[in-house]
Amino acid sequence: MADNLPSEFDVIVIGTGLPESIIAAACSRSGQRVLHVDSRSYYGGNWASFSFSGLLSWLREYQENSDIVNESPAWEEQILKNEDAIALGRNDKTIQHVEVFCYASQDLHDGVEEAGALQKNHASVTSANSTEAADSACLPTEDESLSTMSCEMPAGETPSSDPEHALEVNDVDRTGEKENHCDDKTCVTSTSEKETSENVPTVEDIAEQPKQNRITYSQIIKEGRRFNIDLVSKVLYSRGLLIDLLIKSNVSRYAEFKNITRILAFREGRVEQVPCSRADVFNSKQLSMVEKRMLMKFLTFCMEYEEHLDEYKAYEKITFSEYLKTQKLTPNLQYFVLHSIAMTSETASSTIDGLKATKNFLHCLGRYGNTPFLFPLYGQGELPQCFCRMCAVFGGIYCLRHAVQCLVVDKESGKCKAIIDQFGQRIMSKHFLVEDSYFSENTCSHVQYRQISRAVLITDRSVLQTGSDQQISILTVPAEESGTSAVRVIELCSSTMTCMKGTYLVHLTCTSSKSAREDLEPVVQKLFTPYTEMEIENEEVEKPRLLWALYFNMRDSSDVSRSSYNDLPSNVYVCSGPDCGLGNDNAVKQAETLFQQICPNEDFCPPPPNPEDIILDGDSLQPGASDSSAVPEANSDMPKETTSLGNPEERSE
Repeated sequence: MADNLPSEFDVIVIGTGLPESIIAAACSRSGQRVLHVDSRSYYGGNWASFSFSGLLSWLREYQENSDIVNESPAWEEQILKNEDAIALGRNDKTIQHVEVFCYASQDLHDGVEEAGALQKNHASVTSANSTEAADSACLPTEDESLSTMSCEMPAGETPSSDPEHALEVNDVDRTGEKENHCDDKTCVTSTSEKETSENVPTVEDIAEQPKQNRITYSQIIKEGRRFNIDLVSKVLYSRGLLIDLLIKSNVSRYAEFKNITRILAFREGRVEQVPCSRADVFNSKQLSMVEKRMLMKFLTFCMEYEEHLDEYKAYEKITFSEYLKTQKLTPNLQYFVLHSIAMTSETASSTIDGLKATKNFLHCLGRYGNTPFLFPLYGQGELPQCFCRMCAVFGGIYCLRHAVQCLVVDKESGKCKAIIDQFGQRIMSKHFLVEDSYFSENTCSHVQYRQISRAVLITDRSVLQTGSDQQISILTVPAEESGTSAVRVIELCSSTMTCMKGTYLVHLTCTSSKSAREDLEPVVQKLFTPYTEMEIENEEVEKPRLLWALYFNMRDSSDVSRSSYNDLPSNVYVCSGPDCGLGNDNAVKQAETLFQQICPNEDFCPPPPNPEDIILDGDSLQPGASDSSAVPEANSDMPKETTSLGNPEERSE
């Protein structure tokens, strides 16, 4: 309760998104007293992941949130004559234009509910089939808590600093063999070995799928806890800033990762795989031998383009698309490089930007797999929780469902001195970090936000079927009209622990030009067929069937200047929400910049101390005894079925 909270901290962080969680962990690690609060009942904010029923609860929460009327605040009585107050908003307005469609067979009977989850009541959700079907697509009641992944944080734990145990990357085909632990050593949601193996289709399951490909809405509800649905769709570059930070800080041991197995392209109405590594290029049947040589020569140049200024200097002022046309590349190769390797569009990038993006893509190849990308098991929402755990390990205090009513500003100094929370408690601090969505309309009246269009789909099979049904894919669909953006598609299989077996979870993302549905539905129609009773009779359907769809727009505050906010004191720092980019570099850069302003002489998230090197007062153990007892214990913690990867360069030394 608030009465039990200390009355003074060094840093107060409001919001548990990824940038805020990284900063909280870094401050706690450097010895600062950190209070980390969130008015929501789950970690992550707009970076969170939900089970299926948790997502429906989240939708209901936003539906009710829009109806909240601000009452006369009681905290005004606590503001003294020599103080001002900055009121924080009660309504989260970062999500708009929410539309839900259920295409799966509506056979939901009374008593059908997600195993171990919340009771649900009927509410209005759009359905593709009938009004009766709409009644059965349910949203939870307002008094139900969200079914999300929480993070248990033992306060006395000290992380291991084993340099070899840096990143656990599971091979896609071996996930069924791996048990995911949730003891005092990890923050990944607990799943028994039996449950994990059930989530990955067996050979018998795959063989039976053509016969029983009828996934109903009641099945999705029953298996709802198999889903971990991200609000923001991102992956991790294998040599990106977030991977480096996870390894450096040893936070990587709180999560596990999978390789993205393939890069896809959508061309002339067809989905095809893009060869990007040397082995892929030479094994590709799509390319002629001449094209293979052309592509390898160009990719080799991109890796060293900075050393050959004369070869691209004359093209610096044109777009990357136009530059590719001047190179000895076929239209097929130009398309692959532009949309699937540089991951840009005809008009979006200059030559330099395109060459940088291509080099970054190639630089990340081969570190952990045959593509440059990793995806965290159980979804992107695990990452903020991992950093929250690190913060708690070093003494940070966490309060969810804990609203802050206002910031208290000292008139004389012009600095923020305290917060007043929902219980009326005044809590003092030196520094305050606030996530953008917590500010009121008065504070943000001059801020111009961009929007992100998002869609989340549940489908019955992959957009490109191959011998394995456990593929994790990235696909870029180019924009067809000027003024619109390319759509990024990330398709996740059940071995990522984000969906039930026999289904795929598909995320679509682009910069908004209209509502999310208007931006993304044309791409959905190109790639998928809505599930209808008529098509069940057909033995073979060309496109994957669409079972369920969610569209929404999310605020993008990543490019907002601090000066755009009205009258913020110098010791109040603003953290932005998720951006539209594929990776997480923006969040890490922002976190490091703000941390250096708070703790200018401190290292940013240094490795935790080795438990063997910690000397406690009055510790009578001899060093030899400590060493002999600690080494076997550290070795026993390593799962045998998991590939433990550190920095490849360090390991080779």
